[in-house]
Parts: sequence; structure tokens; C-alpha cells
Amino acid sequence: MRGPSPLTVAERELVAAYVSGLNSCDYCYGIHSVTAERFGVSEPTLSGLIEDLDTADVDDRMRPLLRYVGKLTSSPARVSPADAEAVLAAGWEEQALHDAVSVCALFNFMNRFVNGLGVTADDEYSALSGARLADGGYAGLKNLM
Repeated sequence: MRGPSPLTVAERELVAAYVSGLNSCDYCYGIHSVTAERFGVSEPTLSGLIEDLDTADVDDRMRPLLRYVGKLTSSPARVSPADAEAVLAAGWEEQALHDAVSVCALFNFMNRFVNGLGVTADDEYSALSGARLADGGYAGLKNLM
């Protein structure tokens, strides 16, 4: 989530929040929305994505990438080479697609883990945890555990 990537940190956090929102994982969506906002993604962009990807206020280049991870989240067996080709045609390199799929897979796992265990958080915790991720990154979580 913080290593070298053609995707910015904001874009990776946007993917994390988007996938979590599609999965109705309020815990992860809340935290990663705050984190994405700290890296410059607006709240209306995040909520707009969940409502309608086609009309959301995102860069046109991001739309095929988000469409890909959305399809991978909601109907993974229907992902096709044409979906990947649309991402590459938008100007992304294969590493960006790989990184987006990695974030998507991680958050699909975490969303199911968190929802399955019934983990919840209020807005105050989401704000605190999101700010902590933005400021200290994921390596900082190790120290909390």
C-alpha cells in the first residue's frame, strides 16, 4: 500500500475504500475513506463511486481501473481479458493493474474477515485510524500490535 507503484498512495487508498464500500464493510470503508481523503481524495468522490461509477467525480483514467476492481469484487468469474485490456488502453501499465488487483484482493479478504467477525467502529475511531494510516503508514500498525 505504500511501496513503489505506478498507482499513487491516494489511488491505492481509493481502491481500498471503493472495494470496501462495494462490500458494505463499514469498518474498512470508514477508515480507508479517511485515509484517502488525507491524500487528497474528496469525500464526494468516494461516496459518488459507490452510487455510480460512471458519474462519479474521478479522473477518466481511473474509471476503467475502478470498473475492473469492481467487477473483480462483485463477479470475479466474469472478469475477462477485455476488462484488463480496457485498463491498459486507458494508459495504465501492467504493474498498475497488478497493484490494483493486489489491493482489491487484500481488501476483499479483509472485508470478509472484518464483517465475519462483526468488527465495527464509529466515526471517531475511523477518523483516528485513518489519520494514523495516512501519517504512519501500514508499517506503523505493527507497533500498535
